Amino acid sequence: MADDRMDHLRERIDPALDAVFQRSFDLGFLGSMPIADQIEHALGFVAVLESEVGGPPPSVIDLGTGGGVPGLVLASCWPDTQVVLMDANERRTTFLQEVLVGWAGSGRAEVVRGRAEELGRVETLREQFAAVTSRSFGNPAATAECGSSFLELGGSMVVSEPPDTDPADRWPESGLLELGLAPVATVRPVERFGYQVLKKVGLLDDRFPRRVGIPVKRPVF
Repeated sequence: MADDRMDHLRERIDPALDAVFQRSFDLGFLGSMPIADQIEHALGFVAVLESEVGGPPPSVIDLGTGGGVPGLVLASCWPDTQVVLMDANERRTTFLQEVLVGWAGSGRAEVVRGRAEELGRVETLREQFAAVTSRSFGNPAATAECGSSFLELGGSMVVSEPPDTDPADRWPESGLLELGLAPVATVRPVERFGYQVLKKVGLLDDRFPRRVGIPVKRPVF
C-alpha cells in the first residue's frame, strides 16, 4: 500500500523538475544522496502532511530549503498552496529564484532569503503558516525554536528523522512545550525514511526565536 501511494505521489511531480534537480545536484546544492532517493524522501513530507491535514495545507514554509528539496517537490504537488522556500545562502536562493521564474508549474511558490532567527520575527511571516517542513535545518531544539516562529496555532511541523533514534530523547515534551509545540508521532510512510510530526499548541513567547546562532549554541532542550 505504501509503495502504491508513493507511485501516485511521484506522478504529481512536474517532469520539468528533472533537469532542475540534476542542475542543483551538479552545483552541490543537494548533497550526495542519489536524486531519486532525495525525491522519494521529499514525497514523504507530502504524504505525512496530507495525512495530518487531510489534504494539501493552505501554506507551508520549508526551512533551509537548500537546492529545493523538499520545497520544489511540495510546490509541484501543491500548486494551490503558498509554498515558501527559505534559505540564508545567496547562491542557493538565487538559483531557486531563477527556477521559479522559468518554471511554468511554480504555482504560488516563492523564495525568501535570510536567517530563520531574524525572519521568524517578521510580522508577515511570524506564526503565519499552516505547515513547516525541515529536511536538515539543524538539531531538534534549534529546528523547533525557529520552526515554531513560523507555524500558526494548530499547524503541523514535519522534520526528517535519522534512523535508530529515540524520539523521546530528541523531542522531549517539556522542552517542546516551552516553544508552543507538542510531539504527535514519528511516522514512516516508506520504511527507510522517518519523520517527526509536531503540533503547534500554544503561541510562541516573544523572546523566541533568539538572536542568530543562539538556538544552536544554547538549545532550549
